[in-house]
Order: sequence, then structure tokens, then C-alpha cells
Amino acid sequence: MNKMPPSPERANVRHSRHSQFSLLREKRFWPLFTTQFLGAFNDNAYKNALMVLLTFRAASWTDIAPEMLANLAAGLFILPFFLFSATAGQLADKFDKARLARFAKALEIAIILVAALGFGLHSLPVLLTALFLLGLQSTLFGPVKYAILPQHLHPAELVGGNALVEAGTFISILLGTLAGGLLAGLDDGIAWIVGICLAVAAGGFWASRRIPAAPAPEPALKITANPLAETWRCIGFARRERSVFLSILGISWFWAYGALLLTQFPVYTKVVLGGGESLVTVLLAVFSVGIGAGSLLCDKLTRRRGKLVEPGLVPLGALGMLVFGVDLTFAAPAPAQGGATLLPLAELLRDGGTWRVLLDLLFLGGFGGIYCVPLYALVQQRSQAQYRARIIAANNIFNALFMVAGALGASAFLHRGHGIPALFLLAAALHGAVTIYIFSVVPEFPLRALVWLGWRRGDKP
Repeated sequence: MNKMPPSPERANVRHSRHSQFSLLREKRFWPLFTTQFLGAFNDNAYKNALMVLLTFRAASWTDIAPEMLANLAAGLFILPFFLFSATAGQLADKFDKARLARFAKALEIAIILVAALGFGLHSLPVLLTALFLLGLQSTLFGPVKYAILPQHLHPAELVGGNALVEAGTFISILLGTLAGGLLAGLDDGIAWIVGICLAVAAGGFWASRRIPAAPAPEPALKITANPLAETWRCIGFARRERSVFLSILGISWFWAYGALLLTQFPVYTKVVLGGGESLVTVLLAVFSVGIGAGSLLCDKLTRRRGKLVEPGLVPLGALGMLVFGVDLTFAAPAPAQGGATLLPLAELLRDGGTWRVLLDLLFLGGFGGIYCVPLYALVQQRSQAQYRARIIAANNIFNALFMVAGALGASAFLHRGHGIPALFLLAAALHGAVTIYIFSVVPEFPLRALVWLGWRRGDKP
């Protein structure tokens, strides 16, 4: 039987004495963290392995150009977030979230078996179907992982829990992306891809079975068959509280900005920095570690003023992202120094310009973590319990929409002949514009930043 959490006052005392990492020993948190970590690893391992196979061995699978295949695969993975996020939010508000997590992880095992069948039959349609289904499985799990945190964590633990989830997510994305690329390059890589993905899916299912019960806030909810109508309804729930809706827009912009950077890393490394695949890996690792470190730092920075959630960290994170985003534009050497002759990693690391790029990415990621974690916690804290999963679903829809729009906009910008450094400068400028808009509509964010810095007195929690 689950014990009721202590009062917020007792929770605050406990929180002030324990590190956020102590949650990793708590049964009410570590199974969810492990389930999410392994799921993010699998998504990216299979997706990147398939991308590499379709890029370098496309002729053995299809006559479609590799560039088209890469875009098709990326689109198929993200499409379920548009189609089914609203339904996933309804399910998470109607049923026990722990049961839904177990269902999603069982579905993941079945999907990996479908992928194995696709490899065995040498069938591209089956492999792409498996990728679409993995996107569907992630869509179903999305509202669960964030809406369940306020049910299992004390109010004073919400920032720390979100920080661990965000840090774990980006580290698992990094590991999964690297593993997928490495496995796809092996002679017997297909067998390794299937075997490891199946083992990770089984591990995720094992962890999900240990997630404590999270009773449904609205068990009488009637599931709407029309996903489009329910999508608008979910957005309507999110718009009821202005700070929640603006936080969702801020989170979505963060994902769009991050996805834009990650997408450009390979070409940026080759054309601008003059490096190869090893430097791409270093850039990805540094950026991911930065986000993880910034996310984990949020808990300590929040406790500095004894608050449960500190909106004042958001402007500080946004400012850091702007400063280092702009500097990234000017950190790299001129494009003419990159090109056909790729330099070894050791030689590039002796160049001060490379280290400036790495530091920019580290701090850009770090301030990004400081920026997004309080926004997630604020959405959870200020959403009504009976609608929380559907509001998280609305967040997932906007995340997908912003990432797709960002990818299309970046492609159009580069197609017009502009370079990647100019794209980075444009992204930083857009970040500044988005930030100014959000803070002008919700002045609580900059006002709380002044309080946090000690430049203004304030009593809001």
C-alpha cells in the first residue's frame, strides 16, 4: 500500500536536507526514471541506426535518394505526436498512469520484434512502420512521465525530479544516438541492433512494472474519437492559465532551438570546423552534458531562495542561451578553412577556435537546462490535476510543431545560400524575440529573477 506524502512543510524540511539524487533510491521515482531513460535510448538507437543504414546502404533497400529517406524517417517518427498526443493525454487522465507505462513498454517490445521482422525480410516498409510505431509508443508515454511526477513527488521535490528526468533524457539520447551509429557500421550490425534494442525494451518493461500506482484523476472521462477536436480541447485546457501556456511555448522553443543545433552539427563540423565524425560526437556530447548539468543545477539554485519552483531562473537561462548562442556564430573559423581535407580530432583540439565552440555549446546547453526545467515544473504545479495529462499532451503537440517548423525554416534559410553560422545567429535572434514576448506577457518571470538575484524583495512562492 502506498503511503500518503507528508505535508508540504515537512516535505520542505526533508528536501532541504537531501540531494535530488536521493530520489534515485526512492521506489516512487527510480522505476519511472529508468523506464524513461531506457525508452529514450531505444528510440534514438533504432532511429539513428536506421538513418545510417538508409544513408550508406540505400541502394540495397530502395531506389529513393538517401536524403529523401532521412527526411521521410524523421517525419514518420514525429507524426504520431501530432495525431495521437491528445488521445494519449485523455488516456493518462482516465487510467492509472503506472498501468499505461507498463502497456507502453510492452508495446515497445512488440515494436522491436516488428523491426526484427523488417530486417529479416529486408523490407523497408516494415522498418519504417516500426519507426512510426516507436513514435506512437513515445507519444503514449509522454503525458504519463510528466503528469505522474506531481503524484509521486512532494512539491519541494518537483524541480529536482524534473531536473533528473531532463538530464537523463539528454544523456540517453546521446548514448542511443552513438550506439545506433556504431552498431549500424558493424558487419553484423543488424543482429546487434535488434538484440540490444530488444534487451533495452525488456529492461524498460521490467522497470515499468515497479512504478507505484498513480490513480486516475478523472476516471469517468469519456474518450473522444476525433483526435483533431480533442487536440483543440487540450490546447484550450492549456490556455486557461496564461503562465502555463506561455511556459509551454517556452519549452517548445527550447526543443526547436536544440533540434536545430543538433541537426546542423554534421555539416557544421565538416564545412566550418573542418572536422570529421569524431568531432561531431564531441559536439553532441558536450551539448548534451551541458543540458544535463544545467538541469541538475536548477534544484540547488531553486533552494537558494527556499522556493518550490523558481520562475526567476527562466530569464537567467534565457539570457545565457542568448549570449552563448550569439558567440557561437563568431567562434568558428571562416568556412574556407573547412572543406574537403578533414583534420584529425587531436589537431582540431589544439586550435583555440575549436575550444571556444565547445565552451559555447557547453554553456548554451547548461543555460538551456536552467531555462527549461523550471518551465516544466511550473506547468505541472499550476495545471489542474484533472486536466494535467492533457495539458502535457498539448505541450508535446507544440514541441513537435515547433521542431518541424524550425527544421523547415532552417532548410529554407540554408537553401537561399546562407551559411550555418548565419543560421545560428538567426536562431539566437529569434530566441531573444521569443523571450522578450513571453516575459512581456508574463512579467512574473523577470520580476522573480530580480528577487532571486536579491535586487528586489518579493514574497511569492
